[in-house]
Amino acid sequence: MGTISGKEFIDRLDQLGNEIWFDGKKIEGKISEHPAFKGIIETKSSLYDLQKNPNFEDKMTFFLPGKEEPIGLSYLQPKTKADIKRRRIMIEHWARQTQGMMGRSPDYMNTVMMSFASSAAILVGKENCFPENILSVYEKAMEQDLSFTHTFITPQVNRSQTIFGIPKEPISARVIDRNEKGIVIKGARLLATQGGITDEVIVFSTPRVFFDTDEAYAFSIPSNTKGVKFICRESFVLGDSNFNYPLSSRYEEMDTIIVFDNVLVPWDRVFFYDNSDAATNFFTQSSFLAFAYHQAAIRQIVKTEFLLGIAQLLVESIDVSEYQHIQEKMSEIIIGIETMKALLDKSENDAELDEWGYMRPSETPLQVFSTIFPKIYPRFCEIIQLIGASGMVTLPTENTFHSEIRGDLDQYLQSVCNNAEDRVKLFRLGWDLTMSPFGTRQTQYERYFFGDPIRLASGLYNLYPKAQLVERVKSFLDINKEE
Repeated sequence: MGTISGKEFIDRLDQLGNEIWFDGKKIEGKISEHPAFKGIIETKSSLYDLQKNPNFEDKMTFFLPGKEEPIGLSYLQPKTKADIKRRRIMIEHWARQTQGMMGRSPDYMNTVMMSFASSAAILVGKENCFPENILSVYEKAMEQDLSFTHTFITPQVNRSQTIFGIPKEPISARVIDRNEKGIVIKGARLLATQGGITDEVIVFSTPRVFFDTDEAYAFSIPSNTKGVKFICRESFVLGDSNFNYPLSSRYEEMDTIIVFDNVLVPWDRVFFYDNSDAATNFFTQSSFLAFAYHQAAIRQIVKTEFLLGIAQLLVESIDVSEYQHIQEKMSEIIIGIETMKALLDKSENDAELDEWGYMRPSETPLQVFSTIFPKIYPRFCEIIQLIGASGMVTLPTENTFHSEIRGDLDQYLQSVCNNAEDRVKLFRLGWDLTMSPFGTRQTQYERYFFGDPIRLASGLYNLYPKAQLVERVKSFLDINKEE
C-alpha cells in the first residue's frame, strides 16, 4: 500500500475504536469529530496529504527495491550522508507545515521505528530478545504507513533512587505473566503524546539506576488492543476559531496516561523482555538517540524561525525596531537559530557508518543542541512577551470584530502598519504561543523533551572526550610526568 492520504489516515483512525477517556467519560463515536482532537487530526491529515502532493512527493517519499508503491521517507535507513540530508529536507517540509509546533508529528516516531530496525542486531543471540519482531513491525509500518505514539516514563510515585519495595498491585507497567501466547502487562505509563490517535503504541524501558526485570521490556501493539486505555489531560483547545486560537485550534497535541489492564502482548510483538542488559544496551548503543535528536533538532529550528518571524512582525507593528534593547533581544533569537543550525550541520557533516552499515549523525553536537534548546526556548518566548507588553493582554475576540462596536476597535487598536483586525490577529498569535495554556504547555514540553536538562548536561559532561585535552595542558605545564 505504501503512503496513505489524509482521508485514509482519518478513516483508519476512526475505525480503530481506541479506548480514550476524556474529562471522566469514555469517548464514543468518531474521534476525528471530537472537539479536543478534531484540529490536531486535521493537521496530521494534511501531513499525509503532503506525501501525495506532486510538488513534494519526491522529497517526502522513496522506493524500496522490488516495490512499486512509494514509502514515507521518514522510514528511510540512511546509508550515506546524502541520505541523512535527504531525511532532513523531508523533516523540514513536515515541520514547516506545522510551524514546528507538533513534537510528535508522524516522522518523529517513524524515525524511532527506523532506528530500532537499524539497530536490531544488538539483540541477536541475547536471552529473551526477538530482533526479528522489530524488523517485522518496521516492515509493516512502511507498507501501511502506520502512525505511532510511545511511552517510557513511569508514574512519579517515588523519584528517589532507592526502592522501598514493590506494591502488590502494579503502578508502573510491568510484566505479570508469561504464557504460550505472549507476555501480560499491568500498570501504567505516563506522557504518551497523541495517545489514542495513532495506529500503534511503542512501549520500552530506558536505563535506570535500579532495574526490576519485570519492567525491562520493549514491544509495539495496536492502540486498540484489549485492555489498553488512554486517559487524557484537560484539553487546551479553547475554541475552534483560528482567529482567537491560531495555534491551539490546529496543533494541540493531547498528552495521555496509558493504563495496561492485563494486556496480552503477543510474542510476535515483543522486542525483548526480562532482560535489564538489553533494556540498557539497546537504548544506549542503538541509533535511537542520534536519529531522535536529529529529527527534533530540525523541528526545533523551524519552530524558532517561526518564533523569530512573529517577534519581527510585532516589532514592525508597533515600530520599535530602532531601540537598541529591542535589537539586542532580536539578536538573541538570531544567535540561537544560527548556533542550532551550525550544530545540526556539524552532526550531519561528522556522520559516520555504524557497525551495521547505517549512517548515523554525530551524536555530540546533537547532545549539545539538546542542552541548549531547553534554556533558550523559554527565553525566546519571554522576549515575545516583553516586546508585546500590555498589547498581549487586551485582545478582543473574533466575534467582537463582527459586532456593532467594530468602529471602536478599528479606531483604537490599529498600529503603524496594520489595521486593527490584523494587529489583533498578530498579537493573539504571540499570546497563543507564549501565554495561553497551549503556549505554556509548549514551553514545558520543550524544557523536558529529552528528559531532565540537568541529567542531559551530566551525560554530555561524562561522555565528552576530555582526556586528550587534559594531556595537552599537562604537557604544557610539564607536570605529572612519570619519573
